[in-house]
Amino acid sequence: MYWIGGGSGGGKSTVARRLATQYGLQLYATDDVMSDHARRCTPADAPLLHQFAAMDMDERWVRRSPETMLETFHWYRGEGFGLIVEDLLGLPRHRGVIAEGFRLLPHLVKPLLSVPNQAVWLLPTPEFRRVAFESRGSTWEIARKTSDPDRALRNLLERDRLFTERLRAEVKRLDLPVIEVDTAMSENELVERVTAVFGW
Repeated sequence: MYWIGGGSGGGKSTVARRLATQYGLQLYATDDVMSDHARRCTPADAPLLHQFAAMDMDERWVRRSPETMLETFHWYRGEGFGLIVEDLLGLPRHRGVIAEGFRLLPHLVKPLLSVPNQAVWLLPTPEFRRVAFESRGSTWEIARKTSDPDRALRNLLERDRLFTERLRAEVKRLDLPVIEVDTAMSENELVERVTAVFGW
């Protein structure tokens, strides 16, 4: 079992897909199951998720500060992580698994590791994140659904920067592997560095 966590736009999905193909691993992308997990969560076990779901787009992304957005975003607080573990335990056991996504918070993943180098966190610079979003065409995907797209985008980017900084402090405190991802790093180089962490 291998884990790739990190900030949004850090290359987690790209690296995980390439490694899964190259090494014959099952790929588990936590982004792909967010809607399913949201349906399976109750207000009792995921109160922040249900508060978020009740907000309109402006309340989510325009009228709150990035700091408040960070502190109250359900997936950043670990809500639903038990469902990730439940899903992984239900996968066939005859193949290795590589899980990826920003929901893989270091303090939640570490107790599940046999050795620290079964996991790595990719921490993108703000410049790398912006380039990644632009290349996907998703930079304005959320912001344009609000009444103030410019402000919403600024809030989103700042919230994501703050989240990456929180991850940086947490992996350092827990002494877990981390890779800083900037615009000078190629996709192949990033894949090679993750492979080196895993010891393959």
